[in-house]
Amino acid sequence: MNRKTDVLAFGAHADDVEIGMGGTISKFTALGKKVVICDLTKAELSSNGTVDTRIEEAKAAAGILGVAERITLSLPDRGLFMKEEYIRKITEVIRTYKPSAVFAPYPNDRHPDHGNCACLVEEASFSAGVKKYETANEQEPHRIAKFYYYMINGFHKPGFVVDISSHMEQKLASLNAYTSQFQKLEGGMDTPLTHGYIESVQARERLFGKEAGVDYAEGFFSKKPIVLDLDLLGE
Repeated sequence: MNRKTDVLAFGAHADDVEIGMGGTISKFTALGKKVVICDLTKAELSSNGTVDTRIEEAKAAAGILGVAERITLSLPDRGLFMKEEYIRKITEVIRTYKPSAVFAPYPNDRHPDHGNCACLVEEASFSAGVKKYETANEQEPHRIAKFYYYMINGFHKPGFVVDISSHMEQKLASLNAYTSQFQKLEGGMDTPLTHGYIESVQARERLFGKEAGVDYAEGFFSKKPIVLDLDLLGE
């Protein structure tokens, strides 16, 4: 079976990718692009919700965004340290799906797991292209053409933005699928996510959009210069 995908987006926990680039994913899939999400952990240490609840919520959110497949590596929550076995598992995912572009969390984030996820994915992305780096089933190497970072927490000046004005509704719907995380349910704990977090994400995207002259935009970073293959003077 050909599992080659256009976009492979990694997050430490289910909901990370939706927070940072849910609108962009919806835009990709509307254009017919194949998108796969890989959550590194089951978020088993979440203050609210259970592993089973998070799995169901993640499935619903992926469906809203039109994601082709969502997988979980079951690495330890709050244990995403730089270990060879973790890098190898992520490398196997990259070689399996052969993405044209990989997305990972921006390293500068209040949650250590997000920064650690970025480091692990960056290491794996490089290893995936090394011919003599061994993974399961003698996988062929795969070089990634594009590697980008998306924002989860915080507000940083992005390197570039994507207009998601026509897909903000889908982004918000995907976030609202995580009821256990973004709503204060009976018996639940107060966390930074239960007090207007979705509203703050929406406000951030509105600000990015205003800077770019559109209604809403998501911000990204790239280590390499972005090549614009279009007429900058055109309409």
